[in-house]
Amino acid sequence: MSQNNHAILYVGLDVAKASLQLDLAGQSHALTNDTKGLAQLLKMLRHHPGTHVICEATGGYEQPAVRALQAAQILVSIVEAGRVRHFAKAKGLRAKTDPIDAAVLSEYGRTFQPAATTPPTAHQSRLAELSQRRQQLIQTLVAETHRADHYLDRFCLQQARQLRRVLEKQIAACEIAIAELIASDAKLQNKAQRLETITGVGAITAATVLAELPELGTISDAAASALAGVAPYNRDSGQQTSPRHIAGGRKAIRCALYMATLSAVRYDPILKAFYTRLRAAGKKPKVALVACMRKLIVLMNRLLKNPNFQLAN
Repeated sequence: MSQNNHAILYVGLDVAKASLQLDLAGQSHALTNDTKGLAQLLKMLRHHPGTHVICEATGGYEQPAVRALQAAQILVSIVEAGRVRHFAKAKGLRAKTDPIDAAVLSEYGRTFQPAATTPPTAHQSRLAELSQRRQQLIQTLVAETHRADHYLDRFCLQQARQLRRVLEKQIAACEIAIAELIASDAKLQNKAQRLETITGVGAITAATVLAELPELGTISDAAASALAGVAPYNRDSGQQTSPRHIAGGRKAIRCALYMATLSAVRYDPILKAFYTRLRAAGKKPKVALVACMRKLIVLMNRLLKNPNFQLAN
């Protein structure tokens, strides 16, 4: 640990829908997850310079606190909940309460010293929300379509058709808003245009990648594969060698890559040849397709990382 890290006070913040549990210098504090509670949180942290807040991703409930902390220039890291839980189990902690979870987050920070989460730009935040909204609408449309297949009553069928039309209009409106947002930001527009030069990658795929994986272009190829959920992991023990499996990653990215790769293995000569070679070697179709997805996200990462990188003809 460096001398600078000795001055860092790692603070655990357990976030729920209506509450915040703070572990500050060994003391537990219960706050509300609202404007008043966030003001109290910032006031308490100002008395402890050099703090670094550790919190878990909780489906969006953590975002108001994270934005308030970042606006106050207080370091904050959003960590994966599963990792923290495994860390607690490794310590022999089976009990789970908000004060215990906050204390575990503090110790997790001291042990692993995670990098601070980079604050997104205003355009990046809005792009992420628009992309998530579009995905939610599509999921609702798919569910409603499946339900309508089983309706016999004319009234129910009519309502289902009306609802699908509304959802389709809202999806189209989201796509227009996404396109306008990207066009209004020179950096986002340049990145989107670079990504769209790849066979199989259209405007929606590019927007989804930029929204869900803003780190792309600043990370290693291995990290890009892992974050997209297409990195194979081995599970070997002794003389037993098991097939590699993908795990984790961001589902929205993986879904976007899957659809883009279906097109790319048909129309891109390089990926088509790679897919064909894997199939000829006995790889199952999905295994070969995931390998192509990995190639695709690596290509995207290199395109955004190096402005001079050119696609092979």
